[in-house]
Order: sequence, then structure tokens, then C-alpha cells
Amino acid sequence: MANTPQAKKRIRRNTRRAEINGARMSRIRGFVKKVETACEAGDKDAAQTALKDAQPELARGVARGVMHKNTASRKLSRLSKRVAAL
Repeated sequence: MANTPQAKKRIRRNTRRAEINGARMSRIRGFVKKVETACEAGDKDAAQTALKDAQPELARGVARGVMHKNTASRKLSRLSKRVAAL
């Protein structure tokens, strides 16, 4: 249990940040999922537009610190490879 006022404040802050970061990750996953479902359906146009929407979302996740740069890069690379294969 936290004893100092600073430790108590950190607990409050960490709880709030976890909530925000969880929402951000969920949003990113949703954008990635749209690309994947469009690829599975074989709809190239929808997949390309979904990929264009997902790209800045992944970059924003990196900028906000919820996702590692290489992870976002790898996901984007794999998604674009799947879209190009359609």
C-alpha cells in the first residue's frame, strides 16, 4: 500500500493513464481489424481505404507511447503486404 502522498498520487495517475491507453489500443485494434476483414472479404478498394485510415492511427499510437515503433512498423508492413496481394 502506498504510504507517501506522491505514491498515492502515482496510483491515481496510473489508473487514469491505463484507462486512456487502453482506449487508444482498442481504437488502434479496431482500425487494424477493418483492414483484416476487408482483406478476408477480398475487397481491395475497402482494404486500401481502411489501410489509409489505419496508418496514421498506428503512428499516433507510437507518438503517444502506447505502442513501440517497431511493432507499429511491423503491423503496417504486414497489412500493406496483405492488401497488395489482393
